[in-house]
Amino acid sequence: MQERKQPTIDVVVGDIADVATHQAEVYVNAANNELWMGSGVAGALKRAAGQEVEEQAMAQGPIEVGDAVLTSAGSMPAPARAIIHAAAMGFTDRTQIYASIQTVEAATRRALALCDANHYGSIVLPALGTGVGGLEDASCATAMITAVRDHLAAGSDLQRIRFVVRTPGRAEVFRSEIARLLG
Repeated sequence: MQERKQPTIDVVVGDIADVATHQAEVYVNAANNELWMGSGVAGALKRAAGQEVEEQAMAQGPIEVGDAVLTSAGSMPAPARAIIHAAAMGFTDRTQIYASIQTVEAATRRALALCDANHYGSIVLPALGTGVGGLEDASCATAMITAVRDHLAAGSDLQRIRFVVRTPGRAEVFRSEIARLLG
């Protein structure tokens, strides 16, 4: 039996919607459970992919916080094929549900599962739940890298996993957590 090759995992500082730089099939949106795309990561992906992607996402919502849905990549250039809208935070009765380690880990697990279920080989993820979600960088990194570790241990065809973050400090937190949890 042939052993699966471990995917390349890296962390870069930049714009998640920069397909020319990232060259991935799947881009993960830091979504809310209503799936409307406003500012931050969602806004950047909406500008790159077009309004149709928000419409596709919202037609599948609302979803539970911790869940994710798949849409096309809209007008994003190849090799982009899909956007996964991972809800690490959301709203209920007009009350904001802030991101937690549990919701970020669940949303990351769901995004990775959707990627594998649809036979995509590369994925780009933002730091889910940070920013407006209110989660600290270290907690986010622990949750996301734990989800990646567990997903890969269960078997995955992913060849490349990239985390795209906004600051060098956040990138260092993610790199440290990758070294700690994935060795």
